[in-house]
Amino acid sequence: MSDAMMPSQQLWTGDYYNEGTGRSDIFDTLKEECGVFGVFGHPEAASLSYYGLHALQHRGEESAGICVTDGEQFNYHRGMGLVKEVFDRDKLSSLPGNRSIGHVRYSTSGDSRLTNAQPLIFKYRDGDLAVATNGNIVNAPQIRRELEQAGSIFQTTSDTEVIAHLIARSSKEFVEAAKDALRQLVGGFAFLLMTNNKLIVASDPHGLRPLTMGRLGDAYLFSSETCAFEVVGAEIIRDILPGELLVLDENGMREDRYAEPQRKALCAMEYIYFSRPDSELNGANLHRARKQMGQVLAQESFVDADVVTGVPDSSISAAIGYAEQTGIPYELGLIKNKYTGRTFIQPSQELREQGVKMKLSAVRGVVEGKRVVMIDDSIVRGTTSRRIVNLLREAGATEVHVRITSPPFKNPCFYGIDTPDRAELIASSKSVEEIRQEINADSLQFLTPDGLIRAVGGFNQGDYKGGLCMACFDNDYPTQTDFDGEEKFGCTC
Repeated sequence: MSDAMMPSQQLWTGDYYNEGTGRSDIFDTLKEECGVFGVFGHPEAASLSYYGLHALQHRGEESAGICVTDGEQFNYHRGMGLVKEVFDRDKLSSLPGNRSIGHVRYSTSGDSRLTNAQPLIFKYRDGDLAVATNGNIVNAPQIRRELEQAGSIFQTTSDTEVIAHLIARSSKEFVEAAKDALRQLVGGFAFLLMTNNKLIVASDPHGLRPLTMGRLGDAYLFSSETCAFEVVGAEIIRDILPGELLVLDENGMREDRYAEPQRKALCAMEYIYFSRPDSELNGANLHRARKQMGQVLAQESFVDADVVTGVPDSSISAAIGYAEQTGIPYELGLIKNKYTGRTFIQPSQELREQGVKMKLSAVRGVVEGKRVVMIDDSIVRGTTSRRIVNLLREAGATEVHVRITSPPFKNPCFYGIDTPDRAELIASSKSVEEIRQEINADSLQFLTPDGLIRAVGGFNQGDYKGGLCMACFDNDYPTQTDFDGEEKFGCTC
């Protein structure tokens, strides 16, 4: 899509980092919406959650929150901004208890406000209830309308509030009420539900969103990514299974389920882009998986060149794999400036392009006079790829060949990733050759779906499509996505 078709760049003039940036970020990369972290049975639950959320900061940079209980009452704090901005020593010391759930969040629909920051806290007949989730409930608008018609009053615009109302309206005890509520939800989600005396952990029947269990001494920990366990010194136990429900209380942990597992469909973009390279998914290290993506990409679409470079940070591992497979030297041809938060981007084209250079720089001494293979993880609208290709050309690259470690991104995600409408996805309306021309590359190739499954799905032999959800590439959604003639775009968890 040409810049003339793009909306004006939003002014970043908010009070906190990433306020309301949503889809107007200078880079048109995809965004994960949430990360969750839970602790059961540790006297420093709040501090553990703080460090865990800090490790998950890349999954959500707009708000953060922690709710803690000592078995009698809830104490919680939520705020807008990064984890280190929301919490300090005094705030953490005001959160006593040995059980906690925490959350980091992106907002994607412009509804960036404190009332939607999680964990969401509720009072109901059996006491206190705190809810944190990563993902998206596709049929939330339909359920919400039905609940409102029955008299429910919602305090937020978050999908997550739906499950609290479903639980509160049930006449059953908490665990059974939670099971009934979860059975009514369609989508991709990982839930942490906490009362004064129980913690419930649940994954959707397809396992679309990652959720892992760890152990620290006698305490159980739960996280969207295993990298958070490394930070706090916990050991990894296992992934939460699709449709599984764990109940932790004074009697210990009970393994249960609320639904039978369906087709396993972990989000492929977790492997390609979202998760940190030091995390593990299905027992596979992400750095290793991304290297294999680069190797398979090289096998599928070799091009003779002088230098291989990756777009920081998510494509570095794949670029190393591509270089190793081809024998072309890997070089640090692009440098990311990590200290450009709170930058004010003006809505003129000239200053918008300058904003790109503030965030990413080409290393002239590496690329000048060279034929460069640029490895990236995806192309969304195409504007970012064109800007980076032009950066390399301006730094003296004689040729720029773009290789993408995912298939063409053609379809919106309904399960917890911020994606534009289908019409804004460049691959939905343009051929690979047309995209190549749009981004000003000498050549362009994408990893094939079979190549992705071979590189990543090989860790899940026997599962359909390697146990991956690839609907954003092939339009094969594992769940129903249309309710009452409506498709729900974007995530409002």
